[in-house]
Amino acid sequence: MFKFALRSAPHFSGTVRNYSTFLQSEAYYVQFTQSYYFFVSLTILFNRTFIFCMHIIKLDAIDSTNSYLRSLSISGDPDDYTVVVAHKQTKGRGQMGTAWVSVPGKNLTFSVYKKINCLHREEVFFLSMAVSLAVLQALNKFGIPQLKIKWPNDILSAHQKICGILIESVIKGDKLSAAIVGIGLNVNQTGFEALPSAGSLKSITGIHYNLDELLNGIITELKQCEKMIVDRKFELLKQKYEQHLFRKDRPSTFTNCVDNTVFMGFIKGISEAGKLIIALEDEVIRECDLKEVKLMY
Repeated sequence: MFKFALRSAPHFSGTVRNYSTFLQSEAYYVQFTQSYYFFVSLTILFNRTFIFCMHIIKLDAIDSTNSYLRSLSISGDPDDYTVVVAHKQTKGRGQMGTAWVSVPGKNLTFSVYKKINCLHREEVFFLSMAVSLAVLQALNKFGIPQLKIKWPNDILSAHQKICGILIESVIKGDKLSAAIVGIGLNVNQTGFEALPSAGSLKSITGIHYNLDELLNGIITELKQCEKMIVDRKFELLKQKYEQHLFRKDRPSTFTNCVDNTVFMGFIKGISEAGKLIIALEDEVIRECDLKEVKLMY
């Protein structure tokens, strides 16, 4: 028996005794306080019902949702799948210290606190693979075309960057205890000054999207992809990730980040440590990390 009040269905509230009366994959927001929300998803599969909850914190403005969750993890122990969503970020961050700029209210900027103690520190890139795959699969269900993962974890549609992911480890006692997964998804913004390679769901499809529905879809897929990590199905996860890898097995141009030289090669895949495997001339194989090489568009 579960008592609740539905925000997405204002004419319905009460006590649920028979969950199977809900439509498959229906989702509801349940308000417990003015600041904290729980998301409840009920899915009927093979006559069984699965329920999961997540703690949602919605903020009008914050410097960075990742930084906010980092502070929560220092002062306490956030619930698994605590989600912080910001209407506006003043200091959003991307890979390698870059800034993530987003028009307030137009895009989806959020972070997820994911407890994870089944990975060794050298295996943390598998989490990056799972998150990238989850976002891609969620967007695929919304009909977003030509989706690819640009190493290490940018999401492209029609060769335009629509999503960036920043994952930060939470180390306690010299062990990986959790990860803070920051996701910035360009949704309804249509102008990107000085960013010719950027795009959004609306600029690509012409459709205006509901941010809460996108958030629900991404979290749902993240929970599915998490199972591959928990079950240590790393080879399967890697195969799925590489199936969507941008410019795999195609001649590509790279910049050496050390001396700014340009070279050609073929992306062959990703190592277990998350390095990009590039085939050079004379069948020379090179493994590069993010600080060593940049894939050009």
